[in-house]
Amino acid sequence: MLHNRSVPVDAVLPHLFYRDLEEAIRWLCGVFGFAEHYRYGEPVAGAQLHLGKAYIMVSTTRPHHASPAAAGCRTQSLTIFVEDVQKHFAHARAAGATIIEELHETVYGELQYGAEDLDGHHWLFSRHARDVSPDEWGAKMAGH
Repeated sequence: MLHNRSVPVDAVLPHLFYRDLEEAIRWLCGVFGFAEHYRYGEPVAGAQLHLGKAYIMVSTTRPHHASPAAAGCRTQSLTIFVEDVQKHFAHARAAGATIIEELHETVYGELQYGAEDLDGHHWLFSRHARDVSPDEWGAKMAGH
């Protein structure tokens, strides 16, 4: 496969829409610790951000591309894995993120918390706490 430094191919690349893109970029970098890879348009129409190896595209809202806050409902949930989730949680809370799930260990072995950003997107930040087989917590394996 051809290598393209603009688009990672080994991950899902979600596209999120924000009413005030400049503010959203500042907020996501300052509160959740994302780093800006690039932006385009004048005024800015979109940007690619990353947190570790997790990449997202952010764009301005437009007809048929609303933010959850504008739509009045949750449209998705994004999980980002971070090494020090306790530190990430403390920073996000102190920086003003809306915490909707306190830091906790899940039945499937993740230490995680949930937060909403300034435009209503739902985020889970997580790290593996222990190795748990899906059948240990009640999941049914495909083909079994």
